[in-house]
Amino acid sequence: MKIVSIAISKKKGTQKSCIKTGTLIPDHGFDGDAHAGPGQRQVSFLSSESISKARENGLDVAFGDFAENIATIGIDWKSVPVGTRVKLGGSAIVEISQIGKVCHNKCAIYYKAGGCIMPTEGVFAKIIEGGEISLEDGVVIMEAS
Repeated sequence: MKIVSIAISKKKGTQKSCIKTGTLIPDHGFDGDAHAGPGQRQVSFLSSESISKARENGLDVAFGDFAENIATIGIDWKSVPVGTRVKLGGSAIVEISQIGKVCHNKCAIYYKAGGCIMPTEGVFAKIIEGGEISLEDGVVIMEAS
């Protein structure tokens, strides 16, 4: 289980741009990301397998196109219970706070991708302990808090 994509955006409702490393700030999110701030959805996750499945279904999408912050390989995020803590890289710890989301209107991501998987397959977390994470860093499912 590892990180295969890290992405941030300067504006909400837009595709995210991929970066090689990012800094997670406790109770905030990624440094420089428009979605960062207090609340339950400080960082978002998708499995790379979900993104690949969307491609197989005909969507022209790449990492960051669903506005996910972190894409991983080897984890079915929608099956990880709310309250579970997850270690990213050497020191960052997040706590799963929400599975899926309600999309109230069709954003730029919907129009670019032709659909969105975040409402059913996206997972959100709060940052418990910050730190720098990089591509290829390991992901460890810990336990519920």
